[in-house]
Amino acid sequence: MRASLSALVGWIFLVFAHLAMSGAIRAQAPEDPDKLNREFGRLHRAGDPRSATEFAEHALAVAERVRGADHPDIANALRNLGLAYKTQGRYADAEQSYRRSLAMTETIHGPDHEDIAIVTNNLAELYRELGRYAEAEPLYKRSLVIREKTKGVDDLFVATALSNLALLYDLQGRDTEAEASFKRAIQIRERVLSADDPSLEPPLHGLAHHYVKLRRYGEAEPLYLRARVIVEKAYGPDHPDVRVVLGNLAELYRAQHRYAEAEPLFLRAMTIAEATYGPNHADVGILANNIAVFYASQRRYADAEPFYTRSLAITQASLGPDHPAVATALANLAALHFLQSDWATATVYGRQATDIRIRRARRGAGTFGGTSNAKSEFELWRNDFQGLLKAASRVAEMDKARSVPLIVEMFHTAQWIQISEAASSLAQMAARYGTGGDVLAGYVRERQDLVHEWQRRDKALTSVRLSPAPKRDANAEAAAAARMMAIDTRIAEIDRTLAKDFPEYAGLVGAEPLSVADVQALLGPDEAVLLFVTTTRWPPIPEETLLWVITKTGGRWMRLGLGPQGLGEYVAALRCGLDTAAWNGETVCGKLLNLPAERFPKDDEPLPFNLEVAHALYVELLGNVLDLIKDKHLLIVPSGPLTQLPFQVLVTEKPDATLSGMEAFRHAAWLARRNAVTVLPSVSSLKALRQQAKVSRANKPYIGFGNPLLDGPDERYRPLAMAARDKQRCLEKIRQRMAGLFGLRAGLAPRAQRGGSVDVEDVRAQVPLPETADELCAVARALAVPASEIRLGAGATEATVKSLNEKRELAQYRIVHFATHGALAGQIGDDSEPGLILTPPSAATAEDDGYLSASEIAGLKLDADWVILSACNTAAGGSDKAEALSGLARAFFYAGTRALLVSHWAVYSDSTAKLITNVLRTMAADKAIGRSEALRRSMLVLIDAGKPNEAHPSYWAPFVVVGEGAH
Repeated sequence: MRASLSALVGWIFLVFAHLAMSGAIRAQAPEDPDKLNREFGRLHRAGDPRSATEFAEHALAVAERVRGADHPDIANALRNLGLAYKTQGRYADAEQSYRRSLAMTETIHGPDHEDIAIVTNNLAELYRELGRYAEAEPLYKRSLVIREKTKGVDDLFVATALSNLALLYDLQGRDTEAEASFKRAIQIRERVLSADDPSLEPPLHGLAHHYVKLRRYGEAEPLYLRARVIVEKAYGPDHPDVRVVLGNLAELYRAQHRYAEAEPLFLRAMTIAEATYGPNHADVGILANNIAVFYASQRRYADAEPFYTRSLAITQASLGPDHPAVATALANLAALHFLQSDWATATVYGRQATDIRIRRARRGAGTFGGTSNAKSEFELWRNDFQGLLKAASRVAEMDKARSVPLIVEMFHTAQWIQISEAASSLAQMAARYGTGGDVLAGYVRERQDLVHEWQRRDKALTSVRLSPAPKRDANAEAAAAARMMAIDTRIAEIDRTLAKDFPEYAGLVGAEPLSVADVQALLGPDEAVLLFVTTTRWPPIPEETLLWVITKTGGRWMRLGLGPQGLGEYVAALRCGLDTAAWNGETVCGKLLNLPAERFPKDDEPLPFNLEVAHALYVELLGNVLDLIKDKHLLIVPSGPLTQLPFQVLVTEKPDATLSGMEAFRHAAWLARRNAVTVLPSVSSLKALRQQAKVSRANKPYIGFGNPLLDGPDERYRPLAMAARDKQRCLEKIRQRMAGLFGLRAGLAPRAQRGGSVDVEDVRAQVPLPETADELCAVARALAVPASEIRLGAGATEATVKSLNEKRELAQYRIVHFATHGALAGQIGDDSEPGLILTPPSAATAEDDGYLSASEIAGLKLDADWVILSACNTAAGGSDKAEALSGLARAFFYAGTRALLVSHWAVYSDSTAKLITNVLRTMAADKAIGRSEALRRSMLVLIDAGKPNEAHPSYWAPFVVVGEGAH
């Protein structure tokens, strides 16, 4: 349940209903640019964006004809046209107009003219609205410097520039800078104006809102109170600005649990809004929602429900039935009934909310690729899907007659959560495919253009519907709605064509869940799909994990008592016994395993893997589905902390207390002794993998890339970097791991805050991996592969991979092995896709920036039975942006590999060589078994017949099979 954004922030950029500018009106328009610009200003202020835009376009044409090139009137006309386009949501056109105006103004007046301050501010406002904060900041600062120079440091224009910059800093979470800018803006106005001047209210309100966000309520309250006095004195007690201040002050009191003071303010704000806009205006709906939240926070559920219901009705009427605000209103009603343990009603409202979001995601994030800003609306709304699943699971438990249909329905719904997590990477891959010149690229581009147009029209239509009734144009609204319906129809046609004519592309970026029946049709009798969804705490229900087990002939849906936090503690404790990198923070593992400092493992000691914990987690996760999974190949779709767990290390029986050391590990009842395990990036990937499975025609056994030449984040990593430079060819001696690894080896280094996608310096600053040279060389020797097939150091570059691909040589290898860092979405750059780090060039080019991204991987031509990804934590999903390897796995599958073999931690060289050669030997001896079964048998060989130390799971358990095409 959530309150909407405060009225201070909400509905700022309104686009009002328009009047078509007929040819007669155009013919009567003056030919004087000054008069045209004044008329544009009148139409813009009147809320007539279409006519204002046509006047601005006409004014520009007249200025160009009358004034000639490089005249100030042309620059002004371009600035007005940019404002008109921005108001209509035509952001690309607005940016182009502003950019042209800026360049022309600089040419005419030089770099420090006050007109430069105006247009840079306008362009910065556009970028701020689009979330392009890094581009907005230097423009705001330039505008501020020019205003200070031309107007003086205490001018009101300077105060306005400071307020704009403060709002940007606030959006970026740069709290100190935001506060200072707000305060300076207020101080300037106080020096220049009277203490009760109305123009003081916006910065006072902005600083108060900033303090509320930081929970500095004591500092926010006097600012709100002062703003209230100012607007009531200036405009009267019933002005809309008074309503805004009252609403925000009421929210402040609610946050402080000062309910008696908040309630009359909420109700008075509602009275003002109803008198100003009428009972069915969107602002009334926002206030109704906030009042409902206020009552619900006091458990006054009976008082809250009518306000939620009213907010829903107003939102549906004003914005249409499929608007995200309608979904939010429905989700709030679902949460209200959830709080009362009314699971059935919560399920009804939750289903309606998620249905809206699914429909919007199919269009926007796209079944077959949408837009880069479509991280999918689901990423923001994941919590509501969790609430629906939690409520529905309790309905199924209480009402056995509804249990089976709910299992089927919610299995489908649960998959949308994971689809949303991969949506950003899939959209970026789709965008790359729209840049080509073939038929597929044409369809992808057309779809993307349609999505962009739909989103622009949706935003503009929302603003129109929020405007006062006298300014609304029913015909224009109907025309806009009709065009959006036509776009939906065409998108659906393109999706059908892509699915029919380009099924592999559909499999790459497809985001459509599979039904239970679909899954059962794909499964063999000895297989079971396990879908885990971790959920957070939803009062009155604690965090928990939902598990679906689907077999060829049946299924079960159940709740597990552990949620993200509890599972995280189990998994972290197990990883302390598996991964040396987990001991970088020694106190964490020490506390988890209850070890004194003197018991911390030394470099040559085995890690303290806890068999009791492994058995306890097995009981928690699988103890109630043993009848369904007995002797079956488990196809697991993990969630949350479980993405960091190789399931084969779970222990199925209570450990024998009489055994210790390596004997205890050798005789442990590992899950690997009972079940082969495959990780699926998503349930839907099963269909694509099964449909596209084929026999490789590659005639070369193996090629490897690794030991990228990296510098590390600081001087501590110099020895590792030097060691990496010394290991650029295969030597005879194999080293297990470098001693320095234990102190320094970790995941990816923090990147500089540069914004954007990938910076070559961020790539270069990652941790060197000299031990990966030993690993690749050991595998090559075990497979009797020439050392020339191993590309290390300077040979392990993105350019090398792409060159081999262009020559069609990469498709000649049955195994392609990357021993390097794998990065999840956003780890290398804010907007970066998942990818692999290779040796970076001295300077980035379009072809080589040291980062082989998912969309670049998807463009490779492979014919590989295996792609091996071994490095530190390649398979882990520990960040908020983790996709459980979904984007990366899809890319390799699309490129032509049948399966991935992915490591969970930095591997041992010789045991890795044994594992891989045993897997290949096992599959060659029995062509009927699958890859996961071959890996299972290879692990058991290492446990039962390897060196004593190789019975430890850190040696035999790092790899998981991702994707399995064969039954």
